[in-house]
Amino acid sequence: MENDTPLIEPIFEKIEQFGKTSLTLYKYKAIDKSADILSSFISRFSFLLVFSLFLIFANIGLAIWLGTLFASLYIGFLCVAAFYGFIGFILYFLLHNWIKRKVSNSIILKMIN
Repeated sequence: MENDTPLIEPIFEKIEQFGKTSLTLYKYKAIDKSADILSSFISRFSFLLVFSLFLIFANIGLAIWLGTLFASLYIGFLCVAAFYGFIGFILYFLLHNWIKRKVSNSIILKMIN
């Protein structure tokens, strides 16, 4: 019986080392995924910010141009606002579930890979 003890101890040590190595590996994988998701989010957010600023200034210019065509500045802004209200209506009532599903699938695929 005493001869079995030295044989079992190295096995337990190897199992313990394997557990620690696996835990460290999972920790590094989680850090890698978190960094990948965060960098992707920051990259897309910065593009979205610049593109939004472009759209804001382009819409102001369009509204002023339409206002000069209709001889009243506020009518140009109302036309642009009506256009975006219509687009918002379509996005919310017709494409909401499709957009939600696409974003959800994108996040899940990013987490899995």
